[in-house]
Amino acid sequence: MIRYARKEDSPRILALIKDLAEYEKAPLEAKATLEQIEASLFSANPQAFCHVVEADGVVVGISVWFLNYSTWLGKSGIYLEDLYIDPAYRGKGFGLTLLKELAKICGERNYERLQWWVLDWNEPAIEFYESIGAVPMDDWTVFRVSGDALKKLGAA
Repeated sequence: MIRYARKEDSPRILALIKDLAEYEKAPLEAKATLEQIEASLFSANPQAFCHVVEADGVVVGISVWFLNYSTWLGKSGIYLEDLYIDPAYRGKGFGLTLLKELAKICGERNYERLQWWVLDWNEPAIEFYESIGAVPMDDWTVFRVSGDALKKLGAA
């Protein structure tokens, strides 16, 4: 069963986010708190959205996403921040079902893009994404400013 997340799902969502960080070899980088997850997803003006997959009465997968915007298209799209399925429930089509739900939202809202990043070493994910027609954006390089560099830039 796929549905929009509810506030009471927050502890499990956070646990799955931490599991994802562990899988991506960056467990110390997942610093989000339960309070932050609840505020981001369930406030009066949420900054992100989440779908969950339930199996056997337990949340076993998540897709956390938010809107982005293309000036070239003049339209919003969906940026998928996290897609994660508990390893015990992989291979059952849950990841595909979550992506189909986001694609359905894109269609209903006239969005033309659903996009995300994937670590270049994550071959199982890359193969899965390519199997559904996703293509890598090889001409683009991701840049990020954070930590002290962000503070310095903001103070300039």
